[in-house]
Amino acid sequence: MELSEILAKCDHTLLAQTATWEEIKAICDDGMTYKTASVCIPASFVKQAKEYVGQRLAICTVIGFPNGYATTASKCFMATDAVDNGADEVDMVINIGWAKEGKWAELTAEIAAIKAACKGKLLKVIIETCLLTDEEKIALCKCVTDAKADYIKTSTGFSKAGATFADVELFAKHIGPDVKIKAAGGISSLEDAEKFIELGASRLGTSRVVKIAKGLKNDGTY
Repeated sequence: MELSEILAKCDHTLLAQTATWEEIKAICDDGMTYKTASVCIPASFVKQAKEYVGQRLAICTVIGFPNGYATTASKCFMATDAVDNGADEVDMVINIGWAKEGKWAELTAEIAAIKAACKGKLLKVIIETCLLTDEEKIALCKCVTDAKADYIKTSTGFSKAGATFADVELFAKHIGPDVKIKAAGGISSLEDAEKFIELGASRLGTSRVVKIAKGLKNDGTY
């Protein structure tokens, strides 16, 4: 697989609590240079970033992040606020406690409400796979499908583990035909990135692939 194909599936990500505008601006520059799918940044930078990149790059942000236990109303407000500020894509975190309680109807309703609040923009649903059983992951595949979200996403990158090949394989078997997969958290090599794509991921949440591309560019090999 060509490096450009992998980069085109990357949400180039910076979600550190200490992120500054200069750092956000730098990953926007990288996203435009290396033609990533988007940059994924904190909501407080969305308006500034969108004004900076215009239509040259998609802006993704996160809501209910990273713990997922904000109220549905507050998540809906955050989604609409993000879109109104220029976000093209929204990555939400589910209420993981509800998953542990088996509140599948409530989870489906929340995802559907947030999807509506996104006003037609892409919604990716983070289920934090490292905290769930396989049975819970399968049930959430149905929730995400029934709620008509655009993507199911493995991880925030802020919990005890990130994406695994097994989880992407599991998603691919259980999501509906209109739901895509985003693998995120701990993707550290081109080999891993390519493997996730081969297993069914349409997006990768990572900052390292661009760093690898930069290194190859500096070496004159890309």
